[in-house]
Amino acid sequence: MSDRVRDMLAKLVAFDTTSRESNLELIDFIQSWLDEWGISSQRFYNQSGSKANLYARLGPAGDGGVMLSGHTDVVPVDGQQWTVPPFELTARDGRYYGRGSADMKGFLACVLASVPDFAARRLRMPLHLAFSYDEEVGCLGVRSLVAHLNASQDKPAMCIIGEPSEMRPVYGHKGKLAMRCQLRGKACHSAYAPQGVNAITYAAKLIAKLDTLGEQLAVVQDARFDPPYSTLQVGTIQGGSALNIVPQDCRFDFEIRHLPDAKVDEVVEALQQYASTLLPAMQAVAPESQITFEPLSRYPGLLTDAQSDFAGWLAQWCDSETFSTVAFGTEGGLFDEVGVATLICGPGSMDQGHKPDEYVSVDQLERCMAMLSRLRHWMTATH
Repeated sequence: MSDRVRDMLAKLVAFDTTSRESNLELIDFIQSWLDEWGISSQRFYNQSGSKANLYARLGPAGDGGVMLSGHTDVVPVDGQQWTVPPFELTARDGRYYGRGSADMKGFLACVLASVPDFAARRLRMPLHLAFSYDEEVGCLGVRSLVAHLNASQDKPAMCIIGEPSEMRPVYGHKGKLAMRCQLRGKACHSAYAPQGVNAITYAAKLIAKLDTLGEQLAVVQDARFDPPYSTLQVGTIQGGSALNIVPQDCRFDFEIRHLPDAKVDEVVEALQQYASTLLPAMQAVAPESQITFEPLSRYPGLLTDAQSDFAGWLAQWCDSETFSTVAFGTEGGLFDEVGVATLICGPGSMDQGHKPDEYVSVDQLERCMAMLSRLRHWMTATH
């Protein structure tokens, strides 16, 4: 089994599925592998047809059962100093190195290596398999698959997302809202600054307002998360062309990493309301002045009941009684929103994810295979 996992991981890592690239060659490979074991699958393409989610199920007809889910895309290696080829699996000192080995092709390799054993069993409930795209850029790709599940009569009851958690069960994470604000003022020579509308100046006012709104968000705390409150930050800003020109344009991107039950739409509404109070002064000088807001990405937080039967079963399958939350986001909240109870457990650590010389340990993969073996037994046992 360890050889099967290693060989499968080597094949997966060899596909450059950086989010800016197509994942179709990888999807072709997975679909062919499932076909070998008599498992049909369905694709859900993006608008251009360059990427796809893949969904499959085996076992008896009907709703319920367990879904194993993971994303196929990885983050870029640009600018990183790797000592091993990023898209070629390297084995060294009990570790497998390669982009995506931890986040999260290690889990996908374990799932795919387990397919023959699941296919050979007479399952008492369905096993669902979900492979998504564009998770790394805001959980964008999986939404068509989520919509399919929501409309289906055969929706899974439970989902395990194999994000790297060192094989410890995770029941929650924060949600995220990312937005862009664009300001259009009026350019002029800086010697006649009052005749122009300085877009950077007004952007600074909005950013200062965001700081105040962030402080208000931080009042509500939940010790289960780290940090224990919602955070708000401006990540990028662009504006101006020369020091002696009043800048006509400015834009900035901001994000809110929020507790699962935080009312972040109220924060956006408060910022937009404040922007509306700035516009009259801008338009008094230049009627064409504008402030616009554009959503970039959004996904909900996750907060599954750690005392549920599902949580108890997962604790047994992964042989760990300690539940926790994680700082990073996943697709879990999207599945949970459509009634699929979701928990996270997968091999590797996010301490290695997104970094040069990313790796997953052989021990972590073995523990993941043990979890899937216990799950398989549970799905075939007579109760």
